[in-house]
Amino acid sequence: MDHWPLHALVLRTPRLDLRPDDDEGLAELADVALDGVHPPDRMPFGVEWTDAPRDRLGLNTLQHFWQVRSTLSPRRWTVNFIVRVDGRVVGVQSLGADDFPVLREVTSGSWLGLRHQGRGIGTEMRAAVLLFAFDHLGAVAARSSAFGDNLASHGVSRKLGYRPDGTFRQVRRGEPAEQTRLVVTPGTLRRPDWELEVSGVTPCLPLLTGREPTE
Repeated sequence: MDHWPLHALVLRTPRLDLRPDDDEGLAELADVALDGVHPPDRMPFGVEWTDAPRDRLGLNTLQHFWQVRSTLSPRRWTVNFIVRVDGRVVGVQSLGADDFPVLREVTSGSWLGLRHQGRGIGTEMRAAVLLFAFDHLGAVAARSSAFGDNLASHGVSRKLGYRPDGTFRQVRRGEPAEQTRLVVTPGTLRRPDWELEVSGVTPCLPLLTGREPTE
Protein backbone atom coordinates (compact mmCIF):
# COMPACT_ATOMS: atom_id res chain seq x y z
CA MET A 1 0.00 0.00 0.00
CA ASP A 2 1.28 3.46 -0.91
CA HIS A 3 0.81 5.64 2.18
CA TRP A 4 1.84 8.90 0.46
CA PRO A 5 -1.00 10.05 -1.84
CA LEU A 6 1.15 12.55 -3.76
CA HIS A 7 3.66 9.89 -4.80
CA ALA A 8 2.21 9.35 -8.28
CA LEU A 9 1.05 12.91 -9.02
CA VAL A 10 2.61 14.31 -12.21
CA LEU A 11 1.87 17.45 -14.24
CA ARG A 12 3.26 17.59 -17.77
CA THR A 13 3.46 20.50 -20.20
CA PRO A 14 5.11 20.51 -23.64
CA ARG A 15 8.53 21.11 -22.03
CA LEU A 16 8.17 20.49 -18.32
CA ASP A 17 7.64 17.68 -15.86
CA LEU A 18 6.34 18.78 -12.43
CA ARG A 19 6.27 16.32 -9.52
CA PRO A 20 5.82 16.86 -5.76
CA ASP A 21 9.17 17.04 -4.02
CA ASP A 22 11.01 13.91 -2.96
CA ASP A 23 14.44 13.54 -1.39
CA GLU A 24 16.27 12.76 -4.61
CA GLY A 25 14.77 15.77 -6.35
CA LEU A 26 15.45 18.02 -3.37
CA ALA A 27 19.14 17.16 -3.40
CA GLU A 28 19.33 18.31 -7.03
CA LEU A 29 17.18 21.37 -6.25
CA ALA A 30 19.58 22.40 -3.48
CA ASP A 31 22.43 22.28 -6.00
CA VAL A 32 20.43 24.54 -8.32
CA ALA A 33 19.95 27.01 -5.46
CA LEU A 34 23.67 27.00 -4.73
CA ASP A 35 24.35 27.87 -8.39
CA GLY A 36 22.31 31.07 -7.93
CA VAL A 37 18.69 32.15 -8.11
CA HIS A 38 18.99 35.94 -8.47
CA PRO A 39 21.73 38.60 -8.65
CA PRO A 40 23.27 39.30 -5.23
CA ASP A 41 22.15 42.93 -5.27
CA ARG A 42 18.47 42.00 -5.63
CA MET A 43 15.98 40.22 -3.36
CA PRO A 44 12.79 39.06 -5.07
CA PHE A 45 11.50 37.00 -2.13
CA GLY A 46 9.45 38.03 0.87
CA VAL A 47 11.41 35.47 2.90
CA GLU A 48 15.11 36.21 2.40
CA TRP A 49 16.17 32.56 2.30
CA THR A 50 18.85 33.04 -0.35
CA ASP A 51 20.78 35.36 1.99
CA ALA A 52 21.75 32.36 4.15
CA PRO A 53 25.50 31.55 4.25
CA ARG A 54 26.50 29.27 1.42
CA ASP A 55 27.46 26.48 3.80
CA ARG A 56 23.90 26.52 5.22
CA LEU A 57 21.84 27.20 2.09
CA GLY A 58 21.63 23.60 0.89
CA LEU A 59 20.68 22.20 4.30
CA ASN A 60 18.18 25.01 4.91
CA THR A 61 16.56 24.23 1.57
CA LEU A 62 16.13 20.56 2.41
CA GLN A 63 14.82 21.24 5.91
CA HIS A 64 12.28 23.77 4.66
CA PHE A 65 10.77 21.41 2.12
CA TRP A 66 10.78 18.49 4.56
CA GLN A 67 8.88 20.60 7.09
CA VAL A 68 6.29 21.74 4.53
CA ARG A 69 5.78 18.20 3.27
CA SER A 70 5.28 16.80 6.76
CA THR A 71 2.40 19.13 7.67
CA LEU A 72 0.07 18.73 4.66
CA SER A 73 -3.61 18.54 5.59
CA PRO A 74 -6.89 19.65 3.97
CA ARG A 75 -6.90 22.67 6.30
CA ARG A 76 -3.47 23.93 5.22
CA TRP A 77 -1.19 22.59 2.53
CA THR A 78 1.56 23.51 0.13
CA VAL A 79 2.68 21.18 -2.63
CA ASN A 80 6.15 22.02 -3.89
CA PHE A 81 6.43 20.75 -7.44
CA ILE A 82 9.99 20.14 -8.54
CA VAL A 83 10.28 21.31 -12.15
CA ARG A 84 12.37 19.35 -14.63
CA VAL A 85 13.37 19.98 -18.22
CA ASP A 86 14.70 16.93 -20.08
CA GLY A 87 14.98 15.15 -16.74
CA ARG A 88 17.07 17.86 -15.05
CA VAL A 89 15.82 19.93 -12.11
CA VAL A 90 15.59 23.65 -12.95
CA GLY A 91 13.48 25.05 -10.10
CA VAL A 92 10.35 24.67 -8.02
CA GLN A 93 6.72 25.75 -8.36
CA SER A 94 4.57 25.77 -5.24
CA LEU A 95 0.79 25.61 -4.94
CA GLY A 96 -0.79 26.13 -1.54
CA ALA A 97 -4.07 26.72 0.23
CA ASP A 98 -5.61 27.44 3.61
CA ASP A 99 -9.06 25.99 4.35
CA PHE A 100 -9.43 24.92 0.74
CA PRO A 101 -12.62 22.87 1.33
CA VAL A 102 -14.38 26.12 2.31
CA LEU A 103 -12.56 28.92 0.47
CA ARG A 104 -11.43 27.05 -2.67
CA GLU A 105 -8.59 29.52 -3.22
CA VAL A 106 -4.92 28.78 -3.83
CA THR A 107 -1.66 30.68 -3.71
CA SER A 108 1.50 30.12 -5.70
CA GLY A 109 5.20 30.87 -5.56
CA SER A 110 8.24 29.77 -7.53
CA TRP A 111 11.89 30.14 -8.33
CA LEU A 112 14.21 29.09 -11.12
CA GLY A 113 17.97 28.72 -11.23
CA LEU A 114 19.58 31.73 -12.88
CA ARG A 115 20.87 29.73 -15.82
CA HIS A 116 17.32 28.62 -16.68
CA GLN A 117 15.67 32.04 -16.61
CA GLY A 118 14.55 34.02 -19.63
CA ARG A 119 13.24 31.00 -21.58
CA GLY A 120 9.54 31.16 -20.70
CA ILE A 121 9.81 28.31 -18.20
CA GLY A 122 8.40 30.45 -15.37
CA THR A 123 5.21 31.15 -17.31
CA GLU A 124 4.80 27.52 -18.34
CA MET A 125 5.23 26.11 -14.85
CA ARG A 126 2.86 28.60 -13.23
CA ALA A 127 0.30 27.94 -15.94
CA ALA A 128 0.60 24.24 -15.14
CA VAL A 129 -0.35 24.62 -11.47
CA LEU A 130 -3.15 27.07 -12.30
CA LEU A 131 -4.71 24.61 -14.73
CA PHE A 132 -4.31 21.87 -12.13
CA ALA A 133 -5.95 24.00 -9.44
CA PHE A 134 -8.86 25.20 -11.56
CA ASP A 135 -9.58 22.12 -13.66
CA HIS A 136 -8.74 19.30 -11.24
CA LEU A 137 -9.15 20.69 -7.72
CA GLY A 138 -12.05 23.06 -8.37
CA ALA A 139 -10.36 26.27 -7.21
CA VAL A 140 -12.27 29.51 -7.81
CA ALA A 141 -9.30 31.91 -7.47
CA ALA A 142 -5.50 31.90 -7.39
CA ARG A 143 -3.51 34.57 -5.60
CA SER A 144 0.08 35.71 -5.79
CA SER A 145 2.18 38.75 -4.94
CA ALA A 146 5.44 40.34 -6.05
CA PHE A 147 7.64 43.28 -5.21
CA GLY A 148 7.37 46.18 -7.62
CA ASP A 149 10.88 45.60 -8.95
CA ASN A 150 10.33 41.90 -9.63
CA LEU A 151 9.66 42.51 -13.31
CA ALA A 152 9.92 38.85 -14.31
CA SER A 153 7.20 37.78 -11.88
CA HIS A 154 4.91 40.61 -12.93
CA GLY A 155 5.50 39.68 -16.57
CA VAL A 156 4.39 36.11 -15.93
CA SER A 157 1.30 37.37 -14.09
CA ARG A 158 0.27 39.66 -16.95
CA LYS A 159 0.67 36.87 -19.49
CA LEU A 160 -1.63 34.63 -17.48
CA GLY A 161 -4.36 37.19 -16.82
CA TYR A 162 -3.76 38.17 -13.19
CA ARG A 163 -5.24 41.45 -12.01
CA PRO A 164 -3.93 43.80 -9.27
CA ASP A 165 -5.64 43.27 -5.92
CA GLY A 166 -4.11 45.85 -3.59
CA THR A 167 -0.69 46.31 -2.04
CA PHE A 168 1.11 45.75 1.24
CA ARG A 169 4.44 46.80 2.70
CA GLN A 170 7.08 44.71 4.39
CA VAL A 171 10.70 44.97 5.46
CA ARG A 172 13.18 43.73 2.85
CA ARG A 173 16.84 43.64 3.81
CA GLY A 174 16.15 46.20 6.50
CA GLU A 175 14.26 48.63 4.25
CA PRO A 176 10.53 49.11 3.52
CA ALA A 177 9.33 47.63 0.24
CA GLU A 178 5.94 47.32 -1.40
CA GLN A 179 4.39 44.18 -2.80
CA THR A 180 1.43 44.06 -5.18
CA ARG A 181 -1.23 41.43 -4.57
CA LEU A 182 -2.52 39.72 -7.70
CA VAL A 183 -5.48 37.44 -8.40
CA VAL A 184 -6.68 35.32 -11.31
CA THR A 185 -9.85 33.25 -11.69
CA PRO A 186 -10.93 30.54 -14.12
CA GLY A 187 -12.78 33.24 -16.07
CA THR A 188 -9.84 35.64 -16.38
CA LEU A 189 -7.05 33.08 -16.86
CA ARG A 190 -5.36 33.38 -20.24
CA ARG A 191 -5.03 29.73 -21.03
CA PRO A 192 -1.99 28.51 -22.93
CA ASP A 193 -2.31 26.93 -26.36
CA TRP A 194 -1.36 23.51 -24.95
CA GLU A 195 -3.17 20.98 -22.80
CA LEU A 196 -1.91 20.01 -19.36
CA GLU A 197 -1.42 16.28 -18.82
CA VAL A 198 -2.20 15.15 -15.27
CA SER A 199 -1.83 11.71 -13.76
CA GLY A 200 -2.16 10.38 -10.23
CA VAL A 201 -4.62 13.05 -9.07
CA THR A 202 -7.39 10.84 -7.67
CA PRO A 203 -5.55 9.63 -4.52
CA CYS A 204 -4.62 13.25 -3.74
CA LEU A 205 -8.15 14.66 -3.63
CA PRO A 206 -8.97 13.80 0.03
CA LEU A 207 -5.74 15.45 1.21
CA LEU A 208 -5.92 18.56 -0.98
CA THR A 209 -9.66 19.18 -1.23
CA GLY A 210 -11.10 17.37 1.78
CA ARG A 211 -13.45 15.38 -0.41
CA GLU A 212 -13.45 11.82 -1.57
CA PRO A 213 -13.14 11.22 -5.33
CA THR A 214 -16.35 10.49 -7.18
CA GLU A 215 -16.75 7.73 -9.72
